[in-house]
Amino acid sequence: MRLPAPVLAVTSGEPAGIGPELTLQLALEKAPSARIVAVGDPALLGERAERLGLDVELHALAPGEPVPAARLGVLPVWPVALREPSRPGELAVANAGYVLETLDVAIAACRERQADAMVTAPLHKGVILDAGHAGFRGHTEYLRDACGADEVVMMLASDSALHAGQPGWQGNAALRVALATTHLPLREVADAITATSLERILRILHADLVRWFGVTAPRIAVCGLNPHAGEGGHLGREEIEVIAPCLERLRHEGFALDGPLPADTLFTPRHLVGVDAVLAMYHDQGLPVLKYAGFGRAANVTLGLPIIRTSVDHGTALDLAGRGLADAGSLRVAVALAAEMARRGSIAAAS
Repeated sequence: MRLPAPVLAVTSGEPAGIGPELTLQLALEKAPSARIVAVGDPALLGERAERLGLDVELHALAPGEPVPAARLGVLPVWPVALREPSRPGELAVANAGYVLETLDVAIAACRERQADAMVTAPLHKGVILDAGHAGFRGHTEYLRDACGADEVVMMLASDSALHAGQPGWQGNAALRVALATTHLPLREVADAITATSLERILRILHADLVRWFGVTAPRIAVCGLNPHAGEGGHLGREEIEVIAPCLERLRHEGFALDGPLPADTLFTPRHLVGVDAVLAMYHDQGLPVLKYAGFGRAANVTLGLPIIRTSVDHGTALDLAGRGLADAGSLRVAVALAAEMARRGSIAAAS
């Protein structure tokens, strides 16, 4: 059975950053096996295309108008109006609401089955906080709250991880790193890691590796929180009191879990053989390794949502905006990952 190409809602991100031009670049490449619709201000996208000499025809879609088949050089748009004109590299607090509205439009489209997945270009957390949206932590937490999810998991996957673990795949170049905590100050991390939260996160990670990545029996390596995974309690007791007991309970249910392991040696080729994902305890424990291994060739995916969401592995790059220097590599990976996940969801629903 031939399934229709999935519809991907691509939010264009912070208007002063590189998100708008990365979104435009998608229309100029060989059409992927997906129908892409941008979410943003058509005037902004048109101005950025003209500034950079990008020959893109923008097609603003009316409410209820179906997303057309992909055509080279044509970018359908679900319009969202800027609050004030935007210039590359110059943040405007007034446009924070615009950025959040693009997310709301994409979330609603996914929940109402108008889109099969959403892909997000980078936003700027600081300007959203400066605009008075207190407590904003980032895309991951915003999506969790908007979708009413109890728990979500942030995971970055390298481009080679798209098909790793599936029948016929060979090699160990893939790297997937999930996080037990996301955007927290370091001093709050230890208190946030509880037996309950860690168990929920591991269950989501295991289930979504099966559901979205085709890994039939996931093996997950789990980092310790402290140096040397606590050194037997001499450098911290979280491994003894929280992490190890949680892992042991899940092992009795059949989960394949290694750890808790020292993070400084876990991310070496020998220790990653046969591992489908690594669970790091905090943001800067795991993500620097993945980004060093393949910055611009990885994508962020939010697990545990009722919708599919992927994103780039980088920020707004205000210094590059409007100069034609931005690399759309990570956005391509995010699009390919979202399309693959959407196809898996369609196949599962049809079977």
